[in-house]
Amino acid sequence: MTPAALSRADLELLLHIAAGGSLAAAARRLDRAPPGVSKALAALESRLGARLLHRTTRRLQFTAEGEAVLAQARDIVAGFERLDEVLDRSLNGPHDTARGRLRVASSPGFGRVWLAPVLAALQAAHPGLAIDLQLADHLPDLAAGRFDAAVWLWTPTRGSWVTRRLARNRRVVVAAPGYLQRHGMPQTPDELLAHHCLVVRENDEPAAVWRLSPLARRGAPAVAVRVSGPLASNHGEVVRDWALAGRGLMLRSLWDVAGPLARGELVQVLPGWAMLDADVHLVLPPRPPGLVLPRRVQLLQQHLVAAFAGEPWLSAPPSPAAPQASAPPARRRPR
Repeated sequence: MTPAALSRADLELLLHIAAGGSLAAAARRLDRAPPGVSKALAALESRLGARLLHRTTRRLQFTAEGEAVLAQARDIVAGFERLDEVLDRSLNGPHDTARGRLRVASSPGFGRVWLAPVLAALQAAHPGLAIDLQLADHLPDLAAGRFDAAVWLWTPTRGSWVTRRLARNRRVVVAAPGYLQRHGMPQTPDELLAHHCLVVRENDEPAAVWRLSPLARRGAPAVAVRVSGPLASNHGEVVRDWALAGRGLMLRSLWDVAGPLARGELVQVLPGWAMLDADVHLVLPPRPPGLVLPRRVQLLQQHLVAAFAGEPWLSAPPSPAAPQASAPPARRRPR
């Protein structure tokens, strides 16, 4: 067995397998497909020229060679973490400073409008940091992409995610005043069926379902409305432009429409209803148990918590009054 063939990623893989108790559990912790973890383990064993695990349908057991590597892996990886910490603090610099590269992922809209200025302010406060912001439509594999963190809008569904909610956010139905003057103001979710709804089409889905929850009744089940309309796009900014042009109703995050609402360019429809599936979360890649976060990631987390406290998009001036009183009754569109 040749120790020189081992890398930090190899050791972290073995630690996750040991902590999870199975390759499937390690895959969940690493947010990777199980075949990918199995392939990575096989490649590691091939490079070392030794079997590290006995694998059966019911149990997973480290071999003597595997136990020998595992016995040293935690201390070695912890040593890497301590080295990162030393570099972050610039050889025993002040506790509130950090150095090194910080790699962050986010979605294009939120990342550009809200996260990018926050990261720029963080870098200005800590000149030793180099920050790389990568924008993507889908949450990337943080471990494989060597990301330190992601800022994402979602409801976490996997127990393996390491997440912290930074701010509440909800998606609301909005429309331009001109559209409401022509077509009327919906009063209930089912009246959306009578309207031109602007659809953001994702993953070639044949239909769009807006699941609206009553804000006055916390915990009440959401109402699912299968909306439709003559205009759809896979790009949210296109749909936003259509809504501003008065072409229909749009479901959009408050962080994105707070400005147009405040300026009267858009009006909130069904203000007592919203989709509650898009809170802002800090997402961290899985880490072997017992390892502390590098100082640069700790500072990132502290900075984000402070920046998004109180949902800054709500601090805009109140939006003009919705034209509910002057809008004609909703007219049903021929189906």
